[in-house]
Amino acid sequence: MKSYIVEGGHCLKGEVSVSGSKNAALPIIAATLLNRGISTLYHVPKIHDTKIMLEILEILGCQIHINSDKIVIDSSKVDRYEIPECLMREMRSSVILAGAIIGRYKRARFSYPGGCDIGARPIDLHLEAFKKMGIEIEEESGFIHCSCDKITGAEIALDFPSVGATENIILAAVLAEGKTVIKNAAMEPEIIDLQNFLNEMGACVSGAGTKEIEIIGVSELHQVTYKVMPDRIEAGTLLCAAAITGGDVVIKEVNTDHLTPVIHKLEECGCEFQIFPEELYIKAPQRLKAVDIKTMPYPGFPTDMQSIFSSILTNAKGTSVIIENIFENRYKYTSELKRMGAKITIEGKTAVIKGVKKLSGTSVNSTDLRGGAALVIAGLVAKGETKINHIEYILRGYENLDEKLRKLGANIRKEEGE
Repeated sequence: MKSYIVEGGHCLKGEVSVSGSKNAALPIIAATLLNRGISTLYHVPKIHDTKIMLEILEILGCQIHINSDKIVIDSSKVDRYEIPECLMREMRSSVILAGAIIGRYKRARFSYPGGCDIGARPIDLHLEAFKKMGIEIEEESGFIHCSCDKITGAEIALDFPSVGATENIILAAVLAEGKTVIKNAAMEPEIIDLQNFLNEMGACVSGAGTKEIEIIGVSELHQVTYKVMPDRIEAGTLLCAAAITGGDVVIKEVNTDHLTPVIHKLEECGCEFQIFPEELYIKAPQRLKAVDIKTMPYPGFPTDMQSIFSSILTNAKGTSVIIENIFENRYKYTSELKRMGAKITIEGKTAVIKGVKKLSGTSVNSTDLRGGAALVIAGLVAKGETKINHIEYILRGYENLDEKLRKLGANIRKEEGE
């Protein structure tokens, strides 16, 4: 078990750069299966989830070369269409490989995915969409078998704007026959990044970032070189770290357009900003003000930032109300914040947070990726030392979070357990 040890009370100052986006890199890595050749990727975050995705590709037959700033993936010799169950269960995003494998082989076999326990995230939308494209689905003993003679373009209306389902449909449709239209598509920036990557390979995808995406199938794709977009959730996390400590920080290598709802809420909290296209300057007050938040699909307030904001509101002035509209189990981390002295009441999808003047350091456990990061943020201002256990969750999605916080003046170290 690995842990972070955080000593509270250090105001963050300085400059820090953001890594590549986890949620963009994973579907882009999956998409490299489609071109039957070389894909060179820059700005891929060095995190557990990308490591697992690359391991799966190697098992499928890809040749992968990694150096300090790029990853070269050769998918020309892929000869398998089954995703290993042990790796599938480590990471929910591995389900995105299904669309790419089906797109290439017109068949795939995989188990139900794992990942953080933050609520029901069924893949029914994915499977129903595949069926509309002429793909037969059989389920047996926890495994899903997909097969077809050809993938046919279709009009698919999603009941909910699922990011994963939208990405899987795109990946399956790129080499399909005819046109596929996704209605009520997810609008997240990571889907735009996937569209841009695929089009660089020779695909014909349009409409990403809107409610309707159109994919016209092509017969083949070609090699590509691409840089993954910056991670907007990491950027938001670093902004919140600066905010809770009364900091004075420059966040570099970001797309500020992707951070609009986070910036607006931090401004409500009393923070001041200078905003440039790829750089943000935040100056925080000595104590933040309470705000109300409702999580919504993009371009609303992101569910991935909900726990991070809950953390900074624990010692804000006043009472904050948060409504979680995406995942029903996303408040599990709050019991750990309460161990630090936070006053949080949960009722259904609503959290009421009464700000306290002081949090106290203690030993707490990460329950999921973003909840774990929330505990690190709280530890930055807690009196004494906070020990965050099970940081394997945090390492799934943040590249060198401790190093970046130390660069800004935080007192944080990683401890290797038994």
